Amino acid sequence: MRWRRWPPRRPAGWLAEVVSAEWIERHGARVDAYRFPKGEDARTRWALRVETDGFALLEAVYAPGAPAWLRQIPAVQVLRVAWVQQYHRDEKGVRRREAKDLPPGRTRLASPYDPQAHYGVKRGSGWCGYKVHLSETCDEDAPHLITNVATTNACTGDIELTAPVYAALERRGPRPGEHAVDAGYTSAALIVSAHSAYGIDLLGPVGIDTTEPGQAQAGLTQGDFAIDWDRHRVTCPRGAVSVSWSDQRKSNGTPITQIRFSNDDCGPCPVRQACTRAAHGKYGRTLTLLPQPLQQVLEQRRYDQQTQEWKDRYAVRAGVEGTISQAVRATQIRRTRYHGLPKTALGHVFTATAINLIRLDAWWTGTTRGRTRISHLTRLACDLGLAA
Repeated sequence: MRWRRWPPRRPAGWLAEVVSAEWIERHGARVDAYRFPKGEDARTRWALRVETDGFALLEAVYAPGAPAWLRQIPAVQVLRVAWVQQYHRDEKGVRRREAKDLPPGRTRLASPYDPQAHYGVKRGSGWCGYKVHLSETCDEDAPHLITNVATTNACTGDIELTAPVYAALERRGPRPGEHAVDAGYTSAALIVSAHSAYGIDLLGPVGIDTTEPGQAQAGLTQGDFAIDWDRHRVTCPRGAVSVSWSDQRKSNGTPITQIRFSNDDCGPCPVRQACTRAAHGKYGRTLTLLPQPLQQVLEQRRYDQQTQEWKDRYAVRAGVEGTISQAVRATQIRRTRYHGLPKTALGHVFTATAINLIRLDAWWTGTTRGRTRISHLTRLACDLGLAA
């Protein structure tokens, strides 16, 4: 172990009364995995001391006699938020909050260096920071240019951006006639509202039937049932008629209709195993429907997205993956150079502008886009017209 004696400094009177030699020994060196105590018990004791010291520092800062400007220091405010969110203190002492007692990700502090950054997870990958949503043109007779950039914190769902993107495009104009997006940006309600409010055909897959029968290969999905919206009844493929029609609302306020079939019909039904495993003594199969316009759009899109014609139309969406790849390779867009959402969003706009300039130059100079990289064997098969 090596020690270096730094030139003496004259600390402020308040700080000299609060900080002790033990604090300097515990917190003077930067915390990293190399300096962490070895062993679970040692680390637990170290964490408890850190928690206690943090509360002691906050008590000193917020004491009646402490200078008021101390409470305005950004680092002190971050420390207070972190300790309130991560620890609980009562007459029994200090203890860390369990997962169920932590605040939701949208409000939880994820980084002491950037309080506006949050932790997000998508397709199994997690990161701390922000999300960028890019919209681009895809006409064959013009350069593909980015027309909208939306930056959010990492835990904002993609589906929350569809309507704001359309509003932004509406302000600048002209808006697209068709918008190809991935499944994260679509829902039956958004498909309907995009067409009615903006005249845009929202082209994207919707979620499949997630009920157990809908997931089964030979199961009966909601699309197999005949719905009579006027008479408030549903007929199953075997001819049984529903006995209950109940208008309800989900916890988020979305209106739904719950349909139930009698167990007298479902119990002896020969296709019961492909339809329901409900163990309720009174009811058998249950359906949950959206309001009529949304349910009809949902069922139609679920049918359409299985057809080859729809898949061919939707293939154009894959082009934006190349745009994301170009942004990552040319501008390192996955690593923000700034702290805070406003500056990060501005950086993303600069990134999109740079990509547009690169693409305009390529268009004006006749530079062709690179082909998708494939193996030599696949290229040979394409040249010879051989099917895989």
